[in-house]
Amino acid sequence: MCYRIRSATAPVVLSLLLLAACGGGADEAAAPQETFQVDPAVAASVAGTVKFAGEAPKLVPINMGGDAECKDTHDGPIYPETVAVNPNGTLKNVFVVVTAGLEGKAFEVPTTPVHIDQQGCIYVPHVVGLQVGQPLEVTNSDPTLHNVHPLPRENVEWNKSQAAGAGAIDEAFSKPEFMIPVKCNIHPWMRAYVNVVEHPFFAITDENGAFSITGLPPGEYTLEAVHERFESQEYQFTVAAGEHAAAEFTFGN
Repeated sequence: MCYRIRSATAPVVLSLLLLAACGGGADEAAAPQETFQVDPAVAASVAGTVKFAGEAPKLVPINMGGDAECKDTHDGPIYPETVAVNPNGTLKNVFVVVTAGLEGKAFEVPTTPVHIDQQGCIYVPHVVGLQVGQPLEVTNSDPTLHNVHPLPRENVEWNKSQAAGAGAIDEAFSKPEFMIPVKCNIHPWMRAYVNVVEHPFFAITDENGAFSITGLPPGEYTLEAVHERFESQEYQFTVAAGEHAAAEFTFGN
């Protein structure tokens, strides 16, 4: 049972203790927010492509000459993925995400890790997305030492060495943040990007420049396309129950 002291002469300390016991304490933990479940019967979706306008940039092969263990893992030249234009004139590695329309909703956080591997002294894949609190797993398939070093602006920075054959590095991010660069302090050409979101409604364009986001509750949304080099773009759309929306973005030099 909870009691409150009404006398103005009651000891202040006792009053504060009783208030805390009744739920008035400043340090009381907030109740966890119930996760939102999207009814599959009314779930909507949005899909589309990201095009590249203009002439694709002429890429210079990565110089791995300083590390024979890196160079010897490749049969030919390896090019940076900074602007990865597909043969069909679309753009790969664009992070497409819902940035408005889901306010007030919390979503279950997956326990399955998002995986980045180090293959031939390259981060694979180049761009990943995961939810706040979801595990990020980084592995090293190379015969050489790496140093995994994300450079966030909002999250906590970390820097971990990973020898050949070592176990996976497991980390997580506590705040939403787009395009967190991940570098290797040993091999300066290595670069990946991690995107952290509070919900599961995001995608990354593939070898055809395509993306698809499914399972959306009906509503009005803002969709944002984020690229490591180009300025982000937005697209507003509305979907009714079971409806499919189409979106298209175009980036260029």
